[in-house]
Amino acid sequence: MIYDLAVIGSGPGGYVCAIRAAQLGLKTVCIEKGELGGVCLNVGCIPSKALIHASKTFYKAKHGAHMGIMAAEATVDMTAMQQWKSGIVTKLTGGIGALFKGNGVERRAATARIDGRAGDVFRVQLTDATGATSTLEAHYIVLATGSAPIEIGALPYGEAIVHATGALAFETVPARLAVVGGGVIGMELADVYARLGAQVTVIEALDRLLAIFDADLVRPVQLKQKKLGVKHLVDARVVGHVAHADGSITLEIDQGGGAKAGAKTGDKTGAKTGAKANAAATRETVRLDFDKVLVSVGRRPNTANLGLETVGLSPDAHGFLAVDAQQRTAVEGLFAIGDIAPGPMLAHKASYEGEVAAEAIAGHPAANDAACVPSVVYTDPEIATVGPTLTELVDQAKKDERSLQIGKFPMAALGRAIASDATEGFVRVVADSDTGELLAVHIVAAEASELINAAGFSLEMAASTEDVALTMHAHPSLAEGFMEAAKAALGQAIHQVNR
Repeated sequence: MIYDLAVIGSGPGGYVCAIRAAQLGLKTVCIEKGELGGVCLNVGCIPSKALIHASKTFYKAKHGAHMGIMAAEATVDMTAMQQWKSGIVTKLTGGIGALFKGNGVERRAATARIDGRAGDVFRVQLTDATGATSTLEAHYIVLATGSAPIEIGALPYGEAIVHATGALAFETVPARLAVVGGGVIGMELADVYARLGAQVTVIEALDRLLAIFDADLVRPVQLKQKKLGVKHLVDARVVGHVAHADGSITLEIDQGGGAKAGAKTGDKTGAKTGAKANAAATRETVRLDFDKVLVSVGRRPNTANLGLETVGLSPDAHGFLAVDAQQRTAVEGLFAIGDIAPGPMLAHKASYEGEVAAEAIAGHPAANDAACVPSVVYTDPEIATVGPTLTELVDQAKKDERSLQIGKFPMAALGRAIASDATEGFVRVVADSDTGELLAVHIVAAEASELINAAGFSLEMAASTEDVALTMHAHPSLAEGFMEAAKAALGQAIHQVNR
């Protein structure tokens, strides 16, 4: 039998693609060497959010005296918390299996490798857990093989040095935790373990944390972490380590001070100048002791060992496969989605691309034409954005010789935020001054991950600030911040003084 479609990988891109293809009448097989759901469901998005929620619940109860909640003596049972987290994962992986069965998707538990093609039929070699091999054939292949954490030479993975998968499975809360990498995953897990009682130190090679966002968005998160006792070392690199018999680790850290010295001048130019002038004089090597080290310095696409060379396809220097608007690679009949396709490594991007690929293969006029891709960091407060960064928008406006309409509303002025004891952060809208069309929405606030979806819909529908300002929002709600920011952009703010 020749399948219409073979999907390699069952993460949020692969399983969605397989289900949609089967719904469209394609004979579909999904090949997965591990558990259904891929990294996201098993050791990423879902288990991390479970621990984020659990740690927030614990911390709020323990520090709720100002609201009359006297639970300062609350404790954490990590075994029970891990069991609860694992139960969620098991439930959801089982759900994918049920969806496969209900939609007629066949599943093969194996490692897959393309083994050339004959005419318009691809051959795929499968190797199961026992080492036994077999071959299947398909007219189309969708590669949805995801990504893997990057390992750095100074910190090889082991018992005490782990990537996110290991950090999500700690059986006890480490007394001293180093987080190497102040990006999304690192900052989220720094929050988790600081709330659970660990002394956390974030070590970031760049001169600021969460560098994909502007400093205003990151500042509330950084301040909240400092209140938790988290230490932030920026312009710092781990250059070596010593493992001790008791399981602890000493990190050797090359710590710079030039960027911080220059930053005192108050502008970016001063920071860069100060950094260059003082880097040599201010750098020092420090040694710090930890019980666990989480390395979170990025991920790389899983495009090696897929047999791409047998069909004449090569990834770029970073491991990505170039695709068109329908997720087609340069090889006819071969598609790529998710983390191995260019763009942000996000689960919802993978799912969207999976549906596009399935519909394109089925002959539908689908295309990846999303106006924006939401980006979320599940820290406290959360950061969520749609559209370009403020810096990108300002730079483009200067090039185009046009102006921007910007509105910002603080959560501290919002009734629901005050009542929810969640006043950190703000909502910012950026629009074109001439047309009023929304160009981006940036939120740092509690539940920003929920608030950003209305903003994304607004951008997709080419809404204006006036459209948002005139839309009645329920009161009291955190979502009012979006409406208030739009009013502020128009100079019509009610609950703050217009500037």
